[in-house]
Amino acid sequence: MSRAFDEVSLASLELFCLAAEQESFTAAAHAAGLNPAAVSKAIAKLEVRLGVPLFARTTRKIRLTEAGRSYWTQCRQALNQLGEAEREITGRQQSPSGTVRISMATPYAHYRVLPRIAAFHARYPDVHVDMHLSNRNIDFVAEGYDLGIRARMQPDSGLVVRKLEDAPLVIVGSPAYLQRKGTPRTLEQLGEHDCIQFVLPSTGQPVAWMLRQYGKDLDVLTQGSSWCSEDPLGGITLARHGAGLVQTYRFIVEEDLAQGRLVEVLDAYAGRSRPFSLLYPMRRHMPQRVRVLVDFLLETAPGYLAPD
Repeated sequence: MSRAFDEVSLASLELFCLAAEQESFTAAAHAAGLNPAAVSKAIAKLEVRLGVPLFARTTRKIRLTEAGRSYWTQCRQALNQLGEAEREITGRQQSPSGTVRISMATPYAHYRVLPRIAAFHARYPDVHVDMHLSNRNIDFVAEGYDLGIRARMQPDSGLVVRKLEDAPLVIVGSPAYLQRKGTPRTLEQLGEHDCIQFVLPSTGQPVAWMLRQYGKDLDVLTQGSSWCSEDPLGGITLARHGAGLVQTYRFIVEEDLAQGRLVEVLDAYAGRSRPFSLLYPMRRHMPQRVRVLVDFLLETAPGYLAPD
């Protein structure tokens, strides 16, 4: 039987990944306990075999080419999976360890996940959580993420979706703003108010406010002089300081409402929510370090019901 990888060993792939991550043949050599010439030679052989340059080289540094970055993503994923398989089969993965990369929507991260990470580390001290806070859609494979948490997502048959909670929405304003502009009671009166806009990164358009009237769901486009993009929490700060009304998740403003810093309005039109979900690529073998974080996030999510 012919072997596709006769001239390429796992050591060469590990050296390639080290060089890519260190952005230096010399640093990769030090990390591997080799001399730089050996690393350079191994990667040169790899490039000859593949028929494409993996690095763009200058006198001072190296950087991955487009082909090199694509190859690094696949190699790193494969090497990680091999390591996990070896630890599992030899029984050395009794205590989960390693790094989990997770991308989270900023509101959910700040108010639901980050406050619980210390408890996770207390339970699994050898698992490192690399947290990326962003509201854009991510490419799990190309960007190297294990998990994601989103309220909005593009359909993707390759993703597993686990609901964390349905987050109720509320409309709030500061007492100072309501004293100045009055408290709206109807949708018509809402049109007379300064409504803080959040611009959805994927469309560049303001997000419609989600209301309910007589049991019917309504998506209402509002008007306002303050627009925020990227981080929805900016709208909350604006509202606290009297810039207008904002629609947001109740879990963000619960303390503000209790302390009187913000006041809920138009509660007769409340009742809508958005589902926050945990997402991850569909695969046969999930590393234990990832599995324990998935289980922790599900078990500590509001309203979680353990399976029978």
